[in-house]
Amino acid sequence: MNKALGMVEYKTVSTGMTAADLMVKTAEVDIIEAKTVCPGKYLVLIKGALSSVRAAVDAAKVRYPDALIDSFVLGNPDPTIFDAIYGTVEVENPNSLGVLETYSSSAAIVAADIASKTACVDLIELRLARGMCGKSYLLLTGEVAAVTAAIERAKEGAGENGMFLDSSVIPNPDPKMWQSIL
Repeated sequence: MNKALGMVEYKTVSTGMTAADLMVKTAEVDIIEAKTVCPGKYLVLIKGALSSVRAAVDAAKVRYPDALIDSFVLGNPDPTIFDAIYGTVEVENPNSLGVLETYSSSAAIVAADIASKTACVDLIELRLARGMCGKSYLLLTGEVAAVTAAIERAKEGAGENGMFLDSSVIPNPDPKMWQSIL
C-alpha cells in the first residue's frame, strides 16, 4: 500500500539526484517528483509503504547530511495534498483565506497535512518552491474559525525545524482576490 509520503530537500542538484537514486535503491518506493527548484535546490518526493518510505528518507539523510535542508515522513497524509500540489483543486464556495509560507517545501507539505487534519478546511494550493527562491506556501479556505485554527496549528508544525516564515487569515476576501487565486 502507498500510504506514506516522504521528502528530502537538498542544497545542491548533484547531491539531490544522488540521494534520489539511493532512495529508490534502498527501498521499494515510487518517486512522485524529483526536480530542481529555485535557487538550485533539489526536491525528492516519494510514496510507498511507511517502512519503505522511512528507510529511503533515513538513508538519504544519513548518507548526505551536509547538504540536507529539510525532510519529512508522513504515515497517512491527507489525500487532498496531492490535488493541492498539482493545482487541480476545485473550490465551490470559498470563504475565508488562510496563507502559510515556509522556507522549505518539506515544511509546507507537513503544514498542509496538519492544517487539513486540524479543522474543516479545503486546501486550495500547495506551491513548492517554484518561482519563489526556494520558499513554499499553502492556501486554504473554510469558515474563519476553522481557517484560523488550521493555520495556528500548521504554524507550530512548520516552525518545529525553524522553517515557518509568515501566515495570515483573510476573513472575507474580495471576489477579485478570489478570481486571482482560483
